[in-house]
Amino acid sequence: MHIEIDQHSGFCFGVVYAIEMAEDRLKETGELYCLGDIVHNDKEVERLQNLGLKVISHDDLRGMKDTTVLIRAHGEPPETYRIAMENNIELIDASCPVVLKLQNRVRQAYDDDRQIVILGKKGHAEVNGLVGQTQQDAIIVSSVEEAEALEIDGPVSLYSQTTKSTKLLYEVQESMNSKFEDFKANDTICRQVSNREPELKKFAAKHDAIVFVAGKKSSNGKALYQTTKSINANSYFISDLDELDLSLLKGKNSIGICGATSTPMWLMEKVAEYLHKTFNSEEVLA
Repeated sequence: MHIEIDQHSGFCFGVVYAIEMAEDRLKETGELYCLGDIVHNDKEVERLQNLGLKVISHDDLRGMKDTTVLIRAHGEPPETYRIAMENNIELIDASCPVVLKLQNRVRQAYDDDRQIVILGKKGHAEVNGLVGQTQQDAIIVSSVEEAEALEIDGPVSLYSQTTKSTKLLYEVQESMNSKFEDFKANDTICRQVSNREPELKKFAAKHDAIVFVAGKKSSNGKALYQTTKSINANSYFISDLDELDLSLLKGKNSIGICGATSTPMWLMEKVAEYLHKTFNSEEVLA
């Protein structure tokens, strides 16, 4: 059995930056608070917790004073910074530059009295940060159907969560463009994310089966898995080894292992090594 790890999979630069900042502080102090899961992957969160990272909620933050808190790559709304200032909390801001740029664009459009519509997942950390730029006035849609049901008077601007599918964004954009007279669409999907779709399609096409590794809470993981599945029907989503059904891979000559922007390379390597040992394959490419 030939096993290959997709070299285009794994952490995006924003996640790498946030984790490096967390690891640097943990080496110095042995303890650090993080506002929400640093990445939507339980195994990576568990690894960092073993180093001293402590995940807190926004409710926890309100009751804390005189400490240090990491803001993850997803970004935060203005309210978080206000609370930190009032409570004398030092913020280690690891917000992704792409997300910060998007927040600024949303805020400027809102200040220009445009109704903001965001294509994204309700409750997602990045989306919460974007909505916070509009004093909670932004409208969130997750499908073409929800976009078509909108009733808005006045100018409308569409933005997208940076990890959404480009295909879905263009479908929503087309639907809204014919519906609203003063409409501006903004392609705000991260190119490091969107460029993975064509690469992933090529990768999925050249293997008999695909093991897609990602956290269950990863929006990007769900989107990229569907891309993989559309090319290779023998694609299987797992979060860790205990979810792997080996019977589905028996008789396959070539297996590809890939993941989301929130999937650590070490976890994909762990899956590859396990398959290598189980099926006594000749090689593992990494």
